[in-house]
Amino acid sequence: MNTQNKLYKIALLFFLLIIGFLIFLLAIFKIVIDDRKLPSLIISEKNRAIRGSIITKDGFHAASSKKLYKISVNTRCIDPNKKELFIKLFSIYSGISEKRVKRALKKKRGNVVLSYKMNPKQANLLRELAKKLYLMDVFKEYEVNGRVIKQGLSITESGESRIYPYKDLLTPVIGYVKKFEDNGYTNIKGVKGIEKFYEEKLRPIQDGLIKGYRDIGNNIILNKDAIIKARIDGYNINLNIPILLQKNIENILDEFKQKLKAKEIIAAVMESRSGKILALASSNRFDPKNIRKKDYESLNASVIEYSFEPGSVMKPITFSLLLENHLVSPYDIVRTYNGRFKLGKKIITDEHKEEWMSAENVIVYSSNIGIAQLAQKLSHIQFYQGLKDFGFSKKTGIDLPYEHTGYIPPLVKFRSEIYKATVGYGYGMRATFMQLLKAYNVFNNNGKEVTPRIANYLSLENGKQFALPFYKPKRVISVATAARMQKILIKVVEKGTGTAAQIDGITVGGKTGTAHIVEHKKYVRSYNSSFFGFANDKKNRYTIGVTVIKPKVHYFAAQTAVPVFKEIVNILIDQGYLVPVTEE
Repeated sequence: MNTQNKLYKIALLFFLLIIGFLIFLLAIFKIVIDDRKLPSLIISEKNRAIRGSIITKDGFHAASSKKLYKISVNTRCIDPNKKELFIKLFSIYSGISEKRVKRALKKKRGNVVLSYKMNPKQANLLRELAKKLYLMDVFKEYEVNGRVIKQGLSITESGESRIYPYKDLLTPVIGYVKKFEDNGYTNIKGVKGIEKFYEEKLRPIQDGLIKGYRDIGNNIILNKDAIIKARIDGYNINLNIPILLQKNIENILDEFKQKLKAKEIIAAVMESRSGKILALASSNRFDPKNIRKKDYESLNASVIEYSFEPGSVMKPITFSLLLENHLVSPYDIVRTYNGRFKLGKKIITDEHKEEWMSAENVIVYSSNIGIAQLAQKLSHIQFYQGLKDFGFSKKTGIDLPYEHTGYIPPLVKFRSEIYKATVGYGYGMRATFMQLLKAYNVFNNNGKEVTPRIANYLSLENGKQFALPFYKPKRVISVATAARMQKILIKVVEKGTGTAAQIDGITVGGKTGTAHIVEHKKYVRSYNSSFFGFANDKKNRYTIGVTVIKPKVHYFAAQTAVPVFKEIVNILIDQGYLVPVTEE
């Protein structure tokens, strides 16, 4: 019995040894095949690229981006005895109040986000703090499922934010952006204006990346095996618009909007030879960072998105087509019926009542009757195609999105005497402000049209510059016709409806236009008034336009748009863009 008992015990012991050995083998096997959660030998650091800036001609950043950082901490790792020290130091370095930090830490046990929107400067300070807190043993280890964890402050990129340091400057032209989430990272995208038009250029090009083996201090070893990709931010858009000129013109528009009780005033200055836009301003602006409900109407750029019947500013366009087709001489005599003329069933009237006028004085004194009769000399094809050649019913090509094309009647309508007459003095059609500016520029650029451009070139942060597409000027009318129209428009300012625009020593020409507004398919007692023209000295040529939308105090362009035009020319003189000729 004893022998049997001993054999049983030996067998049991042997069996236990076998079981233990198998368990040991299984444990070894598991260790071999399992992810042991050892730190990876290869680590990487990503440096996200950001959106490019919009920079004025004189080097000011009208729009730029900054990175945002998420700051978090594992509350389990904060030594309870040093919690107050952590709160005080974090508050000092981050600028977040102690009360707010305490409230965040109490929310839950574990990983707590203290801020989603820390700026780069504060993030760098907090990185320094994180090192100091480690040296001060503020953070302690804890164990979870056999894993020892010790985490301090975590500082990671959470997105980017668009900055508009000059608030409403250059709006609505500059536009605005919207946010969208991409794997927990806040990106931005252009919605309107320059931000939208150049979206493909502004967006980040390439994120930076450093990847390689780590050393004992968890730093990347930069050897031949390391992968390094440079961070390349989006292209900067460098404008033709200087900030001082733009701001001064905006101030003028603000002043006149209040004085005239207008709905909006828009104005632009363009280099006549190159098409460079030096100023493009509206009295209705907004802060792109803080858009409110009352700003919604101002989000659209009226210079390209608002079309209207232009009125008498169309008369020089019609007259230039007559000259170009050799259908009139400036010295021809036109009967103007003492200010009242019946064409078919339509009664046409003039403010300036004369029995007879020279053909050029039809423009100088803005005779509806005169231009209505002269327009009949154009064939329906000459008139229709001439307006198309000047750019009406087509986009101007300016670098802004959502440009409207306006409207001219179809070719067949130009067979009608009434349509020829009304379109001849700017009714029965619609044009945008930018179309009119581009058309008037033809008179100041030897008969050639140019494409208006707000942006001058692209650049990268390293200073490298890239040209934008160049649009070759296109001839619209002959040099001779353009020169004659220049003289007539100068005469408008010297003797006609634009005398308030005169400035000593500067060659100023232009044309007034006051047009009824249609609401609910009826003309109402509300007006748009415009003055389009040019201001030149011996070296420089500028095409300038002003449109006052729904003024209430006065409505004639001579009392509204012309004084604004003159103030803009004075600013150009004050800032050295124009130099008056002085008599010796």
